Amino acid sequence: MSQEEELLVSRERRLGRIRLNRPKALNSLTLDMVRRFTQALVEFAANPDIVAVLVTGEGERGLCAGGDIRTLYECRNGAGDGYKTFWREEYALNARIAAFPKPYVVLMDGVVMGGGVGVSAHGNRRVVTERTQLAMPETRIGFTPDVGGTWLLTRKNGAGVYMALSGVTIGATDAVHVGLADVTINSQQIPDLSERLSFVTTVDDVHSALDAFAVAQLPGELQQHKDEFNRAMSADSVERIIDGLRVSGSTFGRKAADEISRNSPTSLKVTHALLKRAMTADRLETCLINEYRAACSLLEGHDLYEGIRAALIDKDRTPKWRPASLEDVDQAAVLKILEGRGDPEPAFGAL
Repeated sequence: MSQEEELLVSRERRLGRIRLNRPKALNSLTLDMVRRFTQALVEFAANPDIVAVLVTGEGERGLCAGGDIRTLYECRNGAGDGYKTFWREEYALNARIAAFPKPYVVLMDGVVMGGGVGVSAHGNRRVVTERTQLAMPETRIGFTPDVGGTWLLTRKNGAGVYMALSGVTIGATDAVHVGLADVTINSQQIPDLSERLSFVTTVDDVHSALDAFAVAQLPGELQQHKDEFNRAMSADSVERIIDGLRVSGSTFGRKAADEISRNSPTSLKVTHALLKRAMTADRLETCLINEYRAACSLLEGHDLYEGIRAALIDKDRTPKWRPASLEDVDQAAVLKILEGRGDPEPAFGAL
């Protein structure tokens, strides 16, 4: 497949369409896709004939599984500069999506992870289905939530902080509960919704179309344990969050503590620090820059490559983190990671 085909941009009457088209790679993003996505949004925003934009992923498996981290591992001795360029442009795209001036309808059907969250959850009309499997699983591979994830996961409640630390996968109802989605529809109605959107002539038509297909959902697992999460996640350290979950008295709390504890101790400490900064940030771009600095630092470390190895290369699911425990993570090392390496940072400009 040529790069020209990895992202399909088209127009259906007054609807702009963007389709991620790498189904065999679960629509994982490449730098070329990010650049073409950005250009499409610039053109759609400037065109007065375009009323709204619809973003979808080709294939049956999902919208987007994020960036191609296997390639990062395979090029681990010389991929740093290339990935820094990718992140700079990807994060600028995330900010552009958040600032997009027209209805940005994104169908978050199937797998939506990492960078897939970045091109969807910053939108203003986010649609999930009963097949949605959404996660920010970065701490499981020795990384931290990026693409504005620390901003998104601290806007609403403690369940978002839990998602960031644990990397757990959630469904449609919890995606709405955490603030990553707006509307739930049945997956079999995706073709009908897409067809109706192709005939919109006003913003009100977009609202009417989404309302017509929206369905109610029962509370998800995270929503059912809302109070438990809000108490535990307010603690001032990862260790105290884990302790709070373990002593909560519920089987779910102990399971949640285990989910967090298996992840990279360094990543957990850095992620928690980024989340604390995000809670007091006044804009998404501040969080994106903080995430970028941490990401560039983690490229120089051990846990990112070890996490990818254990998850995707050898698939033994037994990463050997260094250091191996939260108690052994040096706070000075965390602050050094947060400072970054002095690399050129994302430029947001006029969005």
